[in-house]
Amino acid sequence: MRRLFALLIALSLPLTAAAQSAEPPNPPIRATIQSQIDAMAADDFAAAFSHAAPNIKGMFGTADRFEMMVRQGYPMVVAPREVRMLELRTVAGNLWQRVLMVDGAGATHLLDYMMVQTPEGWQIGAVQLLPSQGVAA
Repeated sequence: MRRLFALLIALSLPLTAAAQSAEPPNPPIRATIQSQIDAMAADDFAAAFSHAAPNIKGMFGTADRFEMMVRQGYPMVVAPREVRMLELRTVAGNLWQRVLMVDGAGATHLLDYMMVQTPEGWQIGAVQLLPSQGVAA
């Protein structure tokens, strides 16, 4: 399922050649991501799923399927020991929030969260796990 998710992102968002621009920190975006992480840490995947954008909700359909994908493909986001919001960027017209996470075993991970503004507020439209060689918490 993680491969399917990554493939959908790769097909829909040509990031390699896209121009990037830095954005000022956006507290509502950061709060959305942190709320989803907090919900997963509390084993409340229904609440975590509520922070997903319509495309993600349509792809997985239920909070149970979403949970399965997260646990299999992104285990580091379930109860990380540390979460640090890094830069917010615009890439190909989309807002991406970079997040550094330290998992329970002490490994460091970099993730990019694509944020989508909806009538319900900011929601998470995609997550990419990035190479983290040389990244220290």
